[in-house]
Amino acid sequence: MSDVTRLISEIQEGNRVAAEQLLPLVYDELRKLAAARMAGERQDHTLPPTALVHEAYLRLIGAGDDQWNGRGHFFGAAAEAMRRILVDHARNRRRLKRGGDAPQLPLTVVELFWDPRYGDILDLNEALAGLEEVDSSAAQLVKLRCFAGQTRDEAAALMDISPSTAKRYWAFARAWLHRKLQADSMAD
Repeated sequence: MSDVTRLISEIQEGNRVAAEQLLPLVYDELRKLAAARMAGERQDHTLPPTALVHEAYLRLIGAGDDQWNGRGHFFGAAAEAMRRILVDHARNRRRLKRGGDAPQLPLTVVELFWDPRYGDILDLNEALAGLEEVDSSAAQLVKLRCFAGQTRDEAAALMDISPSTAKRYWAFARAWLHRKLQADSMAD
């Protein structure tokens, strides 16, 4: 059992000291994930990786929901927090007073992780919300891969599903998101 899993289990048993030990332990992992995610961002991005981690950290501990059901649930919550932060940041940048009417690039391909060359993260977020209504497990897999930097097999382990199931979810999610994003770009 990993230290993270052990600490999560202890937190569920009411050990507040374990909560204090967990967050610094995963903070380093989150910082590495954020740095990897931000490496693919445009060069002039105004949100540094450290700020992304700090904000995600504050959202994770500030929500009062420290009852994570294991390592997968915790990293799923972290991926969701990072996704929301990046989406909020993109929304703020899009506002008219900040050049929000600048031309957007259509998202044509959904790859291993979201990359700005594929289009606007707000478009991906909207499409991901639609996918969540259709297949929440596929959407969770996308979040773990896109926003937590997990490989398909790592995400499968975190979701407690087989690699072949993750492969099916990933294929479905990629096709569904691609079709949705293409339809949206044609409607513009």
